[in-house]
Amino acid sequence: MRTLPTLMIRVLSPFVPLFSRRVWPHVQVLLIGAILAPGKRTVSSALHAMGLSQEERFHRYHRVLSRARWSSRKVSRALLGLLVEMFVAEGDPLVVGIDETLERRYGKKISAKGVYRDPVRSTHHETFVKSSGLRWVCAMLLVEIPWAARVWALPFLSALAPSERYAAKRGKRHKKITEWAWQLLLQIRRWYPEREIVVVADGAYASLKLLDRCRSLSRPVAFITRLRLDAALYEPAPLRRPGQIGRPRLKGERLPNLSVVAEAKIPPRSGSPPRSPTGMEKGSVRSRSLQRLPCGTARACSPCLCAGSFSETREESSKLRPSSVPTLKLIQSKSSFGL
Repeated sequence: MRTLPTLMIRVLSPFVPLFSRRVWPHVQVLLIGAILAPGKRTVSSALHAMGLSQEERFHRYHRVLSRARWSSRKVSRALLGLLVEMFVAEGDPLVVGIDETLERRYGKKISAKGVYRDPVRSTHHETFVKSSGLRWVCAMLLVEIPWAARVWALPFLSALAPSERYAAKRGKRHKKITEWAWQLLLQIRRWYPEREIVVVADGAYASLKLLDRCRSLSRPVAFITRLRLDAALYEPAPLRRPGQIGRPRLKGERLPNLSVVAEAKIPPRSGSPPRSPTGMEKGSVRSRSLQRLPCGTARACSPCLCAGSFSETREESSKLRPSSVPTLKLIQSKSSFGL
């Protein structure tokens, strides 16, 4: 059996207790082979990169992924611990990216495969290409690599998200990618119950249910996502007058669409701090946008996007922690988020 350098063995030491004594030597070969292998990182290409293409007992390396008993969740936790120790300073928030990726597979025995939009071969407006494969929802740690001078997304946890047709054939309930993302975030919160967590995702994860779940945790998770330009935005609901009857209002006055706000050119006042495209002063938050709505439950909170439930004044807004950044209370129509 080939031996690894001492430095590599020291790095892999947290993973040793997660595998049996018979499986661990084969895991080391596959890991190093996957790093050195060009092209597709299969078991065969990993063995070829390690000079074991003529190995007679090659089936033992395939059994590491097919029959060996080990927990991928524990491996993900150990990997995340190494990444946080290496790249995240103590006390800094964990910035996690959530996105899905397509693994192109066409075999007949791959039952969970489906037909999805290929983001690599498709363009934003003109070309739409579909591919057959497996869809994975991945959680990535966003850190700035010192020698790269840029932010890298380092994946550490993933979940297979089968298609709706796959679930219907087996009589199972179909889970959307937002539900898989919630399970990943809940797992990360359990691993780091006291750490500040900031999640960054694209518009596919702008779900009211997902955002409300992140807000409702005992240690809320800050969620940053992208809204559609035609999203229906509203002011917070006004406070009820004494003796007022009827159902409480869930939203206030309608705000202009984001497309209109982006095109508007507001000249800055002389001697005033710079303003953002929404017309608000940078570094400050309007106190009237931070009035908490009367929505303590998820059922009542369904029409409003409450990523933060805080009441802060303009002077106190500078003291907010990264995970408690308040946002405007947004009212979203069904067509905007696809609900």
